[in-house]
Amino acid sequence: MTINKQQILDAYNWRAATKEYDPNKRVSREDMDFILETARLSPSSFGLEPWKFLVIERGVNPDLWNTLSETCWGLTQKLPGCSHVVIALSRRAADLHADSAYIDHLLRNVKKLPEDVLTTYRGFFANYAQNQANLLESDRAYEDWASKQTYIALGNMLTAAALIGVDSTPVEGIDYANIDKVLADKGLYDPEHFKVSVMAAFGYRAQDPMFPKSRQAAADVIEWVK
Repeated sequence: MTINKQQILDAYNWRAATKEYDPNKRVSREDMDFILETARLSPSSFGLEPWKFLVIERGVNPDLWNTLSETCWGLTQKLPGCSHVVIALSRRAADLHADSAYIDHLLRNVKKLPEDVLTTYRGFFANYAQNQANLLESDRAYEDWASKQTYIALGNMLTAAALIGVDSTPVEGIDYANIDKVLADKGLYDPEHFKVSVMAAFGYRAQDPMFPKSRQAAADVIEWVK
């Protein structure tokens, strides 16, 4: 399959962090499924997929939509018109130790590794966590590491959306402690296993950006090492 490189760059140049969305337009389920599939297929460190994605559609759960407005100031301007919000959850520390039930399930039932390979894989990750990444220092170290993985999926979703003409906005303007409690209290996830990492809004821009896209020159941010 040949992909036109210029079309990809055109999508990157077209994409903008949309401030206001058109409430009269809605992203189709087919397009959202495509965007979410790029998140599911995203790479993660050691292939451990330490994430889950909650998808909230405008009009389906007004109470939850209002809760997002109250607890996520980065979404307030977007929610009146955006079509969907995707909440990326990252795994808690208890699920990320090499001998955890989650990692055992992933290696056995998802990756279907033979027992000898599974043991080697688990040992390699345990060594990395303890001696290279220093994840055993604290639960926060494990959870920050897991949260970083969700940003790989986030980037892929934003790019995939742009490629099919869907606007998006990554959102970190979140009262994390509050939204974690609210969503867990609503039974949307078990706070022993997940926490909110980052969000993104999707929809169609209400108007074009006020200013043309600007980035530093390639020569200022890219250096070929000799």
